[in-house]
Amino acid sequence: MIRRLLARPTGVFAVVVLGLLVALAAVSLVWTPQDPFRADPFHQWEGPSAAHWFGTDASGRDIASYLLAGTRTTVLVAVGSGVIASVVGIVLTAIGSLTARWVREGTAVLLDILVAFPTLLTAMLLTAVYGGSLGVVVVSVGLSFGVTIARVARGEIRRIARSDYVTAARASGVGGGGVLLRHLVPNATPLFTVQLSLAMATAVLAEAGLSYLGYGAGSNTASWGSLLSDLQAYIGVHPWSATWPGASIALVVAALSLLGDAVRDATDPRLTTADRSSDPDAGAPVGAADVADAGTAATTDAGTASATDRDRTAGAGPGVTA
Repeated sequence: MIRRLLARPTGVFAVVVLGLLVALAAVSLVWTPQDPFRADPFHQWEGPSAAHWFGTDASGRDIASYLLAGTRTTVLVAVGSGVIASVVGIVLTAIGSLTARWVREGTAVLLDILVAFPTLLTAMLLTAVYGGSLGVVVVSVGLSFGVTIARVARGEIRRIARSDYVTAARASGVGGGGVLLRHLVPNATPLFTVQLSLAMATAVLAEAGLSYLGYGAGSNTASWGSLLSDLQAYIGVHPWSATWPGASIALVVAALSLLGDAVRDATDPRLTTADRSSDPDAGAPVGAADVADAGTAATTDAGTASATDRDRTAGAGPGVTA
């Protein structure tokens, strides 16, 4: 699957960007060019230089150091929200697909009601009640998008549950949990992958938006959204300063979205079969030249056989008496 994933330009782009993000987050745990929270009033609004790679802001903070520290928040929000959304989505999908009819119908109505609330609005309500913190943002986004995953995947799971191999598994004594883990989840993996990547991309956007509005991770946690909020007031005077956090958010969200599409294409049985048929190592399809060569060989063999028969008939003619 990895080879098929890297064979697509979107997959390469997503892997490179997300791999760089994780690497920078790991580096930021032990090193940053400057203290990301240290204000220096004597170096306000400096342009990019060797001392300050991306310049400084209105407080004299080093923008590059703050961005580097903010990668930890981005990775934590994306991974944490993705894990919670996966668990919630799988559980709700199982309840809405493999239980009694009245439970399925009640779950479907509940999902329709919950999915009507936007993810960002739900996160804002929870952060307003429980206070702005990174944990509240992760849990709120994970729960909200888990409902979306369950609603989207419910129809696909029910279709797979009516297939012949699932019926055979149940007839052989496999329980509901075994059917879910062995058959339903693996066959619904492409759909789950796309929804999970969208959940992680939405989590990054939601965290940036909440931090921009003042409901995010807090003042003691570096966040790209809070940096963008601080810099947007001066965008008319120093437009280059807000470019860095905005471009970082857009790049990561695009990579997460494209990763889901690339993984889906790499794991889709129909697409992988097409890839396998065009792989020289897997056996190339017969081409027109091969067909022409085969036809020429067959014609030559037929002509040789006909000539041989004529020779035999001509040779036997004088010796044959009527």
